[in-house]
Amino acid sequence: MVKLRARCILVGDAAVGKSALCQMLRSDGAHFQKNYSMTAGVEIVMKSLNIPETGDSVELYIFDSAGRETFVEACEKTWGQPSLVCVVFDISSLASFHSCSRWLERVRARCSGLPVPGVLVGNKSDLSSRREVEAAEAQDWAQSQGLQYYETSAKDMENCDAPFLSLAQTFYILYQDRKQMIQNLG
Repeated sequence: MVKLRARCILVGDAAVGKSALCQMLRSDGAHFQKNYSMTAGVEIVMKSLNIPETGDSVELYIFDSAGRETFVEACEKTWGQPSLVCVVFDISSLASFHSCSRWLERVRARCSGLPVPGVLVGNKSDLSSRREVEAAEAQDWAQSQGLQYYETSAKDMENCDAPFLSLAQTFYILYQDRKQMIQNLG
């Protein structure tokens, strides 16, 4: 049994639902907190995810970062060297989608030129009647950035664990690939 640990940076504009996604993941979808205080720094959530069809798991240390510009610089100092990135936007806010490029650039700047696997999450799918970002547009952008795309609704508890399980599986595959490469050297 292998237990891996990965640092996942969760970024996006304020009020896109980053903390709600973390809460749903932490509670296994059992509790949606209706009232949130705006995150003013970084909150760390740990969740161990089992890798299907193996006895292995990945502990994700999720750095839920503030989305307000006034707090971003302080947040960046706590990120360290990220293993994974999760960029979140609100499907009913085109502005939050357009900010994803800036958020991804910030995270990648911390990675010394190394690739960082990640996902793009369009949250608040429960607001589909107010949708400003089409799924196809988000999917195309995510693909152009080497990211997987997921739509979620923390409020309706829909698909909240899928992006994080994808990240854990990606990290696990990278570990297996590196392990194989090292074994081949010997």
